[in-house]
Amino acid sequence: MLIDPFDNRPGHIWYDGKLVPWSEAKLHVLSHGLHYASSVFEGERAYGGEIFKLTEHTERLKESARILDFEIPYSVEEINEACKLTLAKQGFRDAYIRPVAWRGSEMMAVAAQHSTIHLAIAAWEWPSYFDPAQRLKGLRLDLAEWRRPDPATIPSKAKAAGLYMICTLSKHAAERKGYADALMLDYRGQVAECTGANVFFVKGGEIHTPTPDCFLDGITRRTVVDLARARGITVHERAIFPDELESMEQCFITGTAAEVTPVSEIADWRFEVGDIVKTLMNDYTAAVQPKAAVAA
Repeated sequence: MLIDPFDNRPGHIWYDGKLVPWSEAKLHVLSHGLHYASSVFEGERAYGGEIFKLTEHTERLKESARILDFEIPYSVEEINEACKLTLAKQGFRDAYIRPVAWRGSEMMAVAAQHSTIHLAIAAWEWPSYFDPAQRLKGLRLDLAEWRRPDPATIPSKAKAAGLYMICTLSKHAAERKGYADALMLDYRGQVAECTGANVFFVKGGEIHTPTPDCFLDGITRRTVVDLARARGITVHERAIFPDELESMEQCFITGTAAEVTPVSEIADWRFEVGDIVKTLMNDYTAAVQPKAAVAA
């Protein structure tokens, strides 16, 4: 049974230009976004009252909408301010922020050029995505049955709701078998990502990560690549095949929710929680902390 369900929480949600009571932020059951997946979203984290890389997230939200052939009727600056207002109204310092945009209920068919575009922003307190004790030991991942599709068949550069259907299926299957998550291959059989996070491997003091050519190039992913290179660690972005995992020494995943989290096993492959992973965990924690807190 769910505790504290998401449709009945205290506080307010920013909805189409104004703050409304949380329980009143509703949409019609015949909204196009529900039936045809014409919806895009972002996942953001606030640390010490500041939303990490807010503008990058907002720009990606706008671009995701453009890829899905609609325009969010607010500027990047207006969406940034709405995210900040929502966080402040909720009174949170450390929280997760979820902007979501979708086509409304004016047209109920595949074509929906004249539907109203809605935008909502919610914020809630959310601790570590994975169990803290499990996270420090390294996650156990299954190998997903579902694969990331050819980008000629899906808008893979958009953070679109419909693209996460196979992620939900894969994560459910993994959890039923006692795993924390699942590693997904792509349509070519190459290593792609986890259900909601990018993946990295370490071998011989160098980092290897799949080229994001059919899945999202995460903002956390790019941050961690920069952190690694700032330490002089070589990062290879390339095609990685499953048979290479036997020779990899360390593994970790990255994402707004996952942050930087080590992996101890994927199916039959085993990895150590080594120094490079630990260093990047610490570097990422330092990077997301507000400058005032670091100075103090």
